[in-house]
Amino acid sequence: MSNALLQDWDTPHRIAPFDRIADADFAPAFDAALKTARAEIKAIAENPEAPTFANTVEALETSGEGLDKVLAVFFTVAGADSNPKRQELQRDFSPKLAAYSSEVTGNTALFARIEALWQEHDALDLSPEQARLLMLTRRRFVRAGAALTGDEAARMKDIMGRLAELGTAFAQNLLADESGWHMELDEADLEGLPQFVVTAARAAGEEKGAGGPVVTLSRSLIVPFLQFSPRRDLREKAFRAWAARGANGGETDNRSIAAETLKLREERAGLLGYESFAAFKLETEMAGTPAAVRDLLTSVWGPAKRRAEADAEVLTGMLRADGIDGPLEPWDWRYYAEKRRAAEHDLDESELKPYLQLDRMIEAAFACAHRLFGLEFAALDVPLYHPDCRAWEVTRDGAQVAVFIGDYFARGSKRSGAWCSAMRGQAKFPEVQGPVVINVCNFAKGDPALLSYDDARTLFHEFGHALHQMLSDVTYESLSGTSVARDFVELPSQLYEHWLEVPEVLSEFATHAETGEPMPEDLLNKVLAAATFDMGFQTVEYVASAMVDLAFHEGGAPSDPMQAQAEVLENLGMPHAITMRHATPHFAHVFAGDGYSSGYYSYMWSEVMDADAFAAFEEADGPFDEERAQALEAHILSQGGSEEAETLYLRFRGRLPGVEALLKGRGLAA
Repeated sequence: MSNALLQDWDTPHRIAPFDRIADADFAPAFDAALKTARAEIKAIAENPEAPTFANTVEALETSGEGLDKVLAVFFTVAGADSNPKRQELQRDFSPKLAAYSSEVTGNTALFARIEALWQEHDALDLSPEQARLLMLTRRRFVRAGAALTGDEAARMKDIMGRLAELGTAFAQNLLADESGWHMELDEADLEGLPQFVVTAARAAGEEKGAGGPVVTLSRSLIVPFLQFSPRRDLREKAFRAWAARGANGGETDNRSIAAETLKLREERAGLLGYESFAAFKLETEMAGTPAAVRDLLTSVWGPAKRRAEADAEVLTGMLRADGIDGPLEPWDWRYYAEKRRAAEHDLDESELKPYLQLDRMIEAAFACAHRLFGLEFAALDVPLYHPDCRAWEVTRDGAQVAVFIGDYFARGSKRSGAWCSAMRGQAKFPEVQGPVVINVCNFAKGDPALLSYDDARTLFHEFGHALHQMLSDVTYESLSGTSVARDFVELPSQLYEHWLEVPEVLSEFATHAETGEPMPEDLLNKVLAAATFDMGFQTVEYVASAMVDLAFHEGGAPSDPMQAQAEVLENLGMPHAITMRHATPHFAHVFAGDGYSSGYYSYMWSEVMDADAFAAFEEADGPFDEERAQALEAHILSQGGSEEAETLYLRFRGRLPGVEALLKGRGLAA
């Protein structure tokens, strides 16, 4: 039987034919596609004709398409539906891909062609987008070490290969720790838990074959358990397991991987002439320098810590009222904060959750996209990689815009967190190509599936990323969609979260799972009034993680990252009862690849803009102001990375915002 990964796909919308792809197909398809990609690079580098934009830069743009096609399918299933074979393939593919990337950027003949074009770029009569592509292509080569020679070039290749291996191992170790632990619950242990938590625990027990309810390390289950379980001993056991991911000793321990990763990143930056990895990494971001990042985080830390410490005093009082003499602990915070929220805002999540049905929240996200951008969504019946997945055709004025895939439920084979990726990016060169975009989440199953308010916000967040991909309207795929500065990429996603809080959206789509009745106005008002509740806790756990990430990469690489982490937290005066959102051994953003290394701050950098950008709608004719929506699409969502992020934002808003909008939005303003 021929390998479907190496064929042209005659499927609807050229979606990957998942029903015809087996794990055994990946290795031979990868090898064949890699061989073809190498031949394409060789042909470009050795072209006897003088370099032109077409025969060098555009030729590079289309090289490796077959390899990209194979990898788009493989990494989708490897992240969202892993198994031992796929993990083995990941370990095999990662160093080979790193070696191939180093071969490309280390090809002196190829770089000479790019450099020749760069030296005469003013005379090439390029369009603005072509000029941007040439600049970014050259910059990518230089930052990858293309200008290095001899031993330094060889060392860079070795470093990149080893970093790829380490990132894969980190992610797989974390998945093993997350999927390998569960805590069985007796019927008596379920007392005090809302029905939605009990349902999720029973469903998790079925998946684990445990014969009864369990708590797993899936955020969608462990967080509500920590919120609602009156059993302090069980909360402590669950929290300690959650906090220990990647630090349990043995084969899945990530601490030595983190140390080696930081050392290699420091060496990589030094080879390229930078004083630190943070300086190297931030050079291409909006922030620009480690100092700018530190200024932002420091300006938020003080107000957040003061709020958290005041909250801790209240929660400690509640702990004392329960007859507990010891200090407030990390496994206590969510429990007492939930009780406080119920008391102060008369808001009980078990009362709220039936109004946040997954299907209705998907409809809400789609409806907002229709009102803002004219998009229509029609369900598609196509084979996908898991029965939980769903697909929709996205159109506007009858013309296809994209295909959207949603994979919403937690399972043991899926890595934690939520993400958006493009299995195929938007492009007009060499032919018009509509994107295939996927959102992956980790919500608890149920009949119907019910979301927490935080889950609903995550759904809107990831769909904001999806809109950035779907509404992209550029020529070259490498500039399309989310191919932007890391501290700008979260703007569309975090901005879209605001529409979940629009009262008319909740009143229409937050309907009760049993009665179908809309959310009562008093409950809706409570939800909106409590939007910044416990924001001191949320901000402290986030900023602490971002500060540790920056410290790891700004100075010399620490030989003991855990000691360095402890020193950063001590210097910050980290409240005892709050932990980092992502401690080093499970900080996948930073160590499962270098996408967010020195860049975890970027969510907050983008939040400064998203608060200001939504204010632009409120200052106009409200959340669905037509002119503002058109401007958002025209100046940001459609532009991808075709211009500098700061230029795009200024075009949309006319100015850059200050941190005040963020503090106000989080309820932390003085």
